[in-house]
Amino acid sequence: YWVLIIGLYVLTEIFWLIGNFQCNKKPSDEDRSSLPEEDVANGKVPASSHLLKQQVLLSACLSCEGCVSEEESLKISQQNLDEVARVLGLNKKCDVSKHQVLVVSVCPQSLPFFAVKYGLDIPEATRKLCGFLKSLGVQYVFDTTLAAGFSILESQRDFVQRYSRRHHDSQALPMFTSSCPGWIRYAERVLGSLVTPHICTARSPQQIMGCLVKDYFTKQQKLSPDKLYHIMVAPCFDKKLEAVREEFYNSLLESRDVDCVLTSGEVFHMMEQMKVSLADLDSVPLDHVLGEAGDPALVRHQGRGSEGFLEHIFKYAASELFSLDVEEITYKTLRNRDFQEVCLERDGEVLLQFASVYGFRNIQTLVHRMRKGHVPYQLVEVLSCPGGCVSGRGQAQGETGGRVDKALVQQMEEAYSSLPVRLPDTNPGLHFLYQDWLEGQESTHANTLLHTQYTQQSPSQTLTHTKPPHIQW
Repeated sequence: YWVLIIGLYVLTEIFWLIGNFQCNKKPSDEDRSSLPEEDVANGKVPASSHLLKQQVLLSACLSCEGCVSEEESLKISQQNLDEVARVLGLNKKCDVSKHQVLVVSVCPQSLPFFAVKYGLDIPEATRKLCGFLKSLGVQYVFDTTLAAGFSILESQRDFVQRYSRRHHDSQALPMFTSSCPGWIRYAERVLGSLVTPHICTARSPQQIMGCLVKDYFTKQQKLSPDKLYHIMVAPCFDKKLEAVREEFYNSLLESRDVDCVLTSGEVFHMMEQMKVSLADLDSVPLDHVLGEAGDPALVRHQGRGSEGFLEHIFKYAASELFSLDVEEITYKTLRNRDFQEVCLERDGEVLLQFASVYGFRNIQTLVHRMRKGHVPYQLVEVLSCPGGCVSGRGQAQGETGGRVDKALVQQMEEAYSSLPVRLPDTNPGLHFLYQDWLEGQESTHANTLLHTQYTQQSPSQTLTHTKPPHIQW
């Protein structure tokens, strides 16, 4: 009986999505085989063609699994290699008024993909990737670990503040993490007010990096933000949707915090089309937003490859709220590896109960429990991709497309875990930027640039038509 009820509930959610959104069809294998040969002389970026004009695919997105409005589709269509080639081309022309400084920020979860693909360790693969990007005309290449540190620290503070007002604010807990744009999109469009007040207000690492580059770095370089073109390399197609959100656009300067998102797979395909030889690429170290004062070492945060928000918040809350020092966290697997929980206990009393919920099926289970009022957790780390960010469909799909390449994912997870761990609060660069850039940790400036709000969005706000989509399960 209950299996039938849950099944009907899931079908209801799916049919709602199908009836309200437009889907973009994924390029087929025939599409791939019909690609024209590109002229790759002189290190020119090849035209992206219909293969590299990646859309947000059904298999790539939790929220509506490839379904976007016409307006969003237009914006996303501008986030491809053709657009990058256009900017690079303008920089080679005499009209300096149209020149832009190109900056690429690379998510740490993308680096294992290049390491595995080229049979290198992550530091060397990163240097080769940096060398390739700079050979195209990119001036600066950063990684986003610093921005992720800001997001973690702000999420920690948000949770403690919510916990302190839990008795008089029914929407304070549970708190849901906000780093996954697929989850955010699903929450805003489908779940609405049931969930949106509970979402952490800290911006994602991508969008904090956008602020860091377009606000702090441009001031250091004495540039107007519209004179800098910011590209993000990420493992996830949904990051394209996040980049075009209106709250991350400066209408006065006509500048987005992140101008273009390319997936790891798109960059890899570009390198393949250009027949790049690793031996011919220079090994170039990453740049740092702080210049020579910054630490160029590649590090990771705790967790399974998704910045470890749950672990960081859990340990911080244990210390701040209960004066308990937690060294190691023991996860209890519930439904599967992608639905786990962790508890903080003292003298047999459960003080905190957190959960990590990855993947659409597990999220549906969580939502069903929440609607029934059966969620015992104070915090839930939610990610749309099973396995977390390293498994993002922008890099984890097999060469034939569609299904996740499990062997590739396992290799990427092993490569990622080889990086040394650094706690965000031990990073001197973060402490410096809180003062030099944000005027203090709890300043108005910090709250404006590091936080945002998530609200319910009705179909009338987001859709321009209800054309039946092309669905491929």
